[in-house]
Amino acid sequence: MGAVVALETLFAAQTLWHAGRSAKISAEGEPTGHAELDALLPQNGWPRRALIELLLPADGVGELDLLFPALARMTQAGHPVVVIAPPYIPYAPAWQAAGVDLSQLEIVHASPRDALWAFEQCLRSGACAAVLGWPQQADAQSLRRLQVAADSGDCLGFAFRDRKHVANASPAALRMEHAGGHWHVRKCRGGQLPSRTFALATH
Repeated sequence: MGAVVALETLFAAQTLWHAGRSAKISAEGEPTGHAELDALLPQNGWPRRALIELLLPADGVGELDLLFPALARMTQAGHPVVVIAPPYIPYAPAWQAAGVDLSQLEIVHASPRDALWAFEQCLRSGACAAVLGWPQQADAQSLRRLQVAADSGDCLGFAFRDRKHVANASPAALRMEHAGGHWHVRKCRGGQLPSRTFALATH
């Protein structure tokens, strides 16, 4: 797994990722790696240049399995993925087994007070393909800053939050809640809410 790095080191890297700045910042999303989920989402994948809010009843309900296909594709292409202040130390063998290139995975340790700032800076930097964070204390204004940062940095931002926030307004382009073993789309930019839910295949 990539070493824990200072933000300055990450931003100074010469291999910056600028996916959507080429031809198509189009209606096409970033494929999730789950064909059934792609079919539910208006952009046929994760919305690009956007904050995606995943609302959870608890940690460890399959939220990383949901993201692994996209993270694996990004890192295998040499595009960095950053994890900000995770609640648990990522289990490297599981990430590697899912296809994630650990040399492109960076973990940033930060205090709760600094984690939100670090999340925003990484999204805005243009150095990352995706940034994962757990902004549990973020208010609507903070989430708006994250959405703006994801847009300006041409980055996917995944925010894991308690599902108690589902009733609160959010600027996130996509909101998905995990309930009853299924993922429910609660908000999606660019289309109507799908009536169907999505469940990860069990192995």
